[in-house]
Amino acid sequence: MIRQLPMRQRIRKTLVFLAFLSFPITMNFFSPYVIIDGAMNGIINGSLVMFGLMFLSSLFLGRLWCGWICPGGGMQEIFEPVNNKTVNGSKIDWIKWAIWIVWFALIVIFAVRAGGYQSVDLLYHTQNGISVAGTADRPIFIAYIIYYVVVALFVGLAVFAGRRAGCHTICWMAPFMIIGRWIRNRFEWPSLRLVADASTCKDCKSCSKTCPMSLDVNAMVQAQKMENAECILCGTCVDNCSQKAIRYSFSAGK
Repeated sequence: MIRQLPMRQRIRKTLVFLAFLSFPITMNFFSPYVIIDGAMNGIINGSLVMFGLMFLSSLFLGRLWCGWICPGGGMQEIFEPVNNKTVNGSKIDWIKWAIWIVWFALIVIFAVRAGGYQSVDLLYHTQNGISVAGTADRPIFIAYIIYYVVVALFVGLAVFAGRRAGCHTICWMAPFMIIGRWIRNRFEWPSLRLVADASTCKDCKSCSKTCPMSLDVNAMVQAQKMENAECILCGTCVDNCSQKAIRYSFSAGK
């Protein structure tokens, strides 16, 4: 018998699936290449603006983006039934940082060489706002190749490595939000977070078993310290806790 998801998780799953379905339209707004190409030509583009918005949102919403509207997350959660194995983030989380540091350094270097950003084109490398479409300097089949390579990377990692393995290893978006979250924690201003009451927990560990990011949520509950850089605020633990030991809160703290 298939277990019905809680209403909030049905809504969340629908949103991330829709984000994935719209990826042919939005891909260039999350593209690591488009932002580099824009830096080389001194152009502020949609990708640069989107990453900036991700960072700003994380100052108050943490990694809510990752859990609720990320197309990469949608790609992986569709294939979660194929391989629901947890991944050991402590061993592989460093990979995305190695990728991100090199990539971010290249953006800075190319932008400096171009003399800084001199123009704005939010639809850079799109055809009327559509990412997977032919342009004057890029045939449509090239756009499709790029699209399927990105999809294959995220889906392949989910299928062969486990739950949201791409988020732990190749995601170039997550570090922006992790840094924003770190800044938020240093200043301790009010923001969206999870809080727990260990006294109501019956230690069933359903929170850890269902976490899409393979976190030991139960240990976090027992310590009443729910802050974790890899938490995507998806609320799966909140909705699967029969004791209501975990909840959302918009509050200050670390």
